[in-house]
Amino acid sequence: MKRKSLVCIVLLLLPFAAPAWNGAGHRLVAALAWQEMRPAARERASELLRRHPDYARWRQRQQEADVDYGVFQEASTWPDDIRRDPRFHDWDEPPTPRLPGFPDMLRQRHWHYLDRAAAEPGEIDTRLLTLANTLAHGKVADQVYALPWFLHLVADLHQPLHTGGRDDRGGNAFTIENPYAPRQPFMSLHRYWDDLPGPPWLRGRSLDQALQRHIALPPPAQGDVADWLAESQALLAGPVYPNAQGSLLPLVTPAFHRRAQAIAAARLAAAGRRLGRWLDQLLAPVPRPPAANR
Repeated sequence: MKRKSLVCIVLLLLPFAAPAWNGAGHRLVAALAWQEMRPAARERASELLRRHPDYARWRQRQQEADVDYGVFQEASTWPDDIRRDPRFHDWDEPPTPRLPGFPDMLRQRHWHYLDRAAAEPGEIDTRLLTLANTLAHGKVADQVYALPWFLHLVADLHQPLHTGGRDDRGGNAFTIENPYAPRQPFMSLHRYWDDLPGPPWLRGRSLDQALQRHIALPPPAQGDVADWLAESQALLAGPVYPNAQGSLLPLVTPAFHRRAQAIAAARLAAAGRRLGRWLDQLLAPVPRPPAANR
């Protein structure tokens, strides 16, 4: 009984939910994507981001010598940033004033994941295809809105706990003991995976060092949204959940932690390279050669 009471207290002290990869993870994916993009695609992306209402904020936060590169990284965290932004609202809250060119001011929390067991099932896979179509064929104002979402959701899709699985709200309701976080030894499994890329404030030279380690990993096959979803869901069936028992809860052992770090690095590297290649096609398509006369 005492053990059960302690577990309940721990659960009450935990944050209710977590986003996907933290800021470091999303910036890493964006930085990797930038390396894959041709100059024409980089310039088109930068033109769109300069039109965004939050461009000045991103420019102030970025720490790169190439401002466009730094802003591209910062834009990738925007869909998580608006969760705490009073300019935006949830579906059950009063609407807030619309920013110029935006379709609405909803936080769209259900875009970040796919979980058929959830009350709001999520639509990350179908939403990505809609955003891709907007970037390829939409109006400029719609593309300005779509690009930060697109940067973000490609990364989210590569985080296994954003793709369904057990009935535990993507690992948010699965609590673990994590000796690698002494200031918060009890946390949700989702939070553990989100924080594997490094501290959320990672930018500039420190992020560039992490970037080089990810660039060195083998390049992934491109595939498509359905393939990336299947990869993430396959990981849920095996190495994502710890099975060792700690003093109160499932325990992150050294072996589990090493394996999780390797998986996270591979998923981030795959997301970044795939994102860059896809953006290259969407923002700077190569014209087809004219058909030969017959």
